Amino acid sequence: MFPKVPDHHKPDKPLVPNGLGVIYVLTGTTYLFLLHWFEPTGIEASNNVSPALTLAVCVLFGGFMGLLDDWMDLRWRYKAFFPLMAAIPLISLATQLELRTSITIPFLGAIDFGVHYYFIILPLILTVTTNTVNQLGGLNGLETVCPAIVTMGMMAVSGANAILLYAPLIVWLLLTFLNFQGKIFVGNTGSFAIGMTVAAFAIISDLKSSLLISLLPYIFNSSLILLNYFFLRTKAKVSFDGEKLFSSHVRSLVTLITYHRPLTERQAVVIISLLFATSTSAALMFQWLFL
Repeated sequence: MFPKVPDHHKPDKPLVPNGLGVIYVLTGTTYLFLLHWFEPTGIEASNNVSPALTLAVCVLFGGFMGLLDDWMDLRWRYKAFFPLMAAIPLISLATQLELRTSITIPFLGAIDFGVHYYFIILPLILTVTTNTVNQLGGLNGLETVCPAIVTMGMMAVSGANAILLYAPLIVWLLLTFLNFQGKIFVGNTGSFAIGMTVAAFAIISDLKSSLLISLLPYIFNSSLILLNYFFLRTKAKVSFDGEKLFSSHVRSLVTLITYHRPLTERQAVVIISLLFATSTSAALMFQWLFL
């Protein structure tokens, strides 16, 4: 049912089913539609705007955007701005629920953006989160384990809104296990959909500060990639000698971890996952202590 692509970091480059992220999109949105229908306590629609339905629309758009990229291999100059369109339902929800327009930044304090939050900051959060999540991938488990860590962290401090991601998280963890084992790839469909999920859920739950801290490894990785591309016109590339990964340059988080230090694929994924566990733990501590 799914197209197969070679796993370049395994001996003999075996073919692996790709695009399994569509399972997350379909099951997750079905669950959210059912939540919208039954309206459990804590996430009822307010002013005719439903958090469950809004999140479902964002996940669907992320999945469609990723599927389009899997089909057409879109250039970054185009797909980088696609999430802006998915910001429309979130802007509607944020204005109707009158969510806080301020963001608390460590060491700087709270910054109130006023009306600019709805039309500039909110779309920016969605765009940056979705694209940075999509940019960190290429190793089995990397594009699934890291978002799962951030998602669970957001759920831990989201109160009643955590119910929005109960079923989607279970499905994603199943895909994560299979992806880490090298049996499937979630593809751009999965990475864009989960990136959109994380951003939209953080906005709906008013967890912008925690999201920012949790995403620091993603932001660092994307910054390395973009700086090297725009200033040096070079792209990140990790080599595989049949057993271990290694790199001779620092152009991404993966190449930084493997720079003149050969590691197995799983070792590299575990190290990067620990970075996300650290940033997410810091985000939770910040949320509990200061917000």
